Amino acid sequence: MQSQILPPPLQPGDLLRVIAPSGALREFEAFDRSVEIWRSRGYQVDIMPILADKWGYLAQTDESRRQQLTTAWSDPNCRGILCTRGGFGTTRILENWTWDINSAPPKWLIGFSDITALLWSLYTAGISSVHAPVLTTLADETDWSIQRLFDFVEGRPIPPLVGCGWGGGMATGLLLPGNLTVTTHLLATSIIPDLDGVILAWEDVTEAPYRIDRMLTQWRLSGVLSKVRGIALGSFTKCEPPPNVPSFSVQEVLRDRLGDLGIPIVSDLPFGHGNPNAALPVGVLATLDADQGILSISH
Repeated sequence: MQSQILPPPLQPGDLLRVIAPSGALREFEAFDRSVEIWRSRGYQVDIMPILADKWGYLAQTDESRRQQLTTAWSDPNCRGILCTRGGFGTTRILENWTWDINSAPPKWLIGFSDITALLWSLYTAGISSVHAPVLTTLADETDWSIQRLFDFVEGRPIPPLVGCGWGGGMATGLLLPGNLTVTTHLLATSIIPDLDGVILAWEDVTEAPYRIDRMLTQWRLSGVLSKVRGIALGSFTKCEPPPNVPSFSVQEVLRDRLGDLGIPIVSDLPFGHGNPNAALPVGVLATLDADQGILSISH
C-alpha cells in the first residue's frame, strides 16, 4: 500500500485557482453561486481565463487546458485547485503528463466525474485529493454536504457515510473514489493506480444497465478486482433501462457483477451525481463495514 501525502489544511485567506480541465462551461449561474460559496468562506478565488472559451465539447484546446493545470499546480501561492465542471477531456491532457511534485508544496485538487482521471493520476504521484462537487454543482448541494467538504479540506474530521451493507465483514484500505466510466477507461493505461489493498468507491450517471454490466465485466476480466479489499457504491443516477426494452435494473447488475467477489461491499452511499454528493478523500485510510453499511474515514 503506497504512502500518500495529504496537502496542508486550507484556511480562510488562502488563494485557490479555478481551472477548466474538461468540458466547456455552460452552467454560468450555478458556477457563479458556487464560487461565491468559497469566497463567502474567506477564500481568494482566482478564475483563470476560461469562461468565454470552448473548443468543441472541450473548454479549450488540450494544450491550453494542460497549461491551466500547470500554472495552477506550480504556483507556490496557490493552496488549492477548484475544477469548473466535468464532462470529458481530462484524460486528453494527461497524455505525456507528469506531476511536478517538487515545483511547489502539495495542494488540494477538488472535483469529481471526469475529474476522476486527475484525482487518480495525482494519487499515483503520491498526493491525496478530494472527490467532491465541482463549481457547477456545489451550490445545489445540501448544507451538510457543503459543510463536509469544508470540514475535510480545513482539517476537521468528517462523519461516516451510511448505506446498504451487503454483508461480508469489514475492510480497511486506502480509499479510491471515482466515476465508473472514467476509471474503466483508465484500465491498461499508465494512469491506473496500483489497486492492491484499496477500497474502490464508484458512482455513475446516465449509463444504461447493460453498459454498467459491460464495464464491470471488463473490470472482472482485467483481474485487478482480486487485489481490491472492498467496494463502496454511491449513486447511479439516471441509469434506468430504456422503456419497453428487456433489461435488468442497475441494482440487479451491480449485485450480479460484484456480489460474488467475496469482499465487503456497501451500496446506496450518498455520493456521486445524485444530491447529495458527499466529499470523499482520495488516498486516505478508510474502513468499510459491509455488515452495518458504513464507510468511515480515518483521522
